[in-house]
Amino acid sequence: MLNAKVFSSIHNITEAYRTQLNTINEEQFQLTPPAGGWSYSEVYSHIFDASILSLLSLEKCLDGIGKDHPTAFVVKVILYFGTFPPGVKYKVPKILEGRVKLIPKAEAVEMMQKFTQQLELDYKKMTRARRDIKTAHPKLGYLNAAQWLRFIEIHLNHHLKQLKRIEKSF
Repeated sequence: MLNAKVFSSIHNITEAYRTQLNTINEEQFQLTPPAGGWSYSEVYSHIFDASILSLLSLEKCLDGIGKDHPTAFVVKVILYFGTFPPGVKYKVPKILEGRVKLIPKAEAVEMMQKFTQQLELDYKKMTRARRDIKTAHPKLGYLNAAQWLRFIEIHLNHHLKQLKRIEKSF
């Protein structure tokens, strides 16, 4: 039941990204905001690349490839409350840093489509997910398939807030 709620939420959040993308012209999509930080383009590049990579980790859990490793208490709290602790500025993990790039809007659309298609396929397999099979997240440690799904939801939501901050800075 919880997975169904998270799955639905991810779809709603992804739709919010699609709606936001339709309001931005190509030039502004590429611009660094006046307040600094990532452009819209870089946020879309990061969030959908990271989400697709997260689905790959989720798939490994579904395929039984992983470890029976404890999930850190602080991570359980993040997953329970559905948000990263407030006031903490997070940096993209070093392993993903070089993957963030400027992309055209068309590529952002393609990445969203690839993500949603893979999400649909993986969600259908979630009933076979074992809680004890986990794969490593670069910052959060070991997550099982359901936890990866929840992380994707939290991460998408986190960067949706970033898009709103970018919009306000223009």
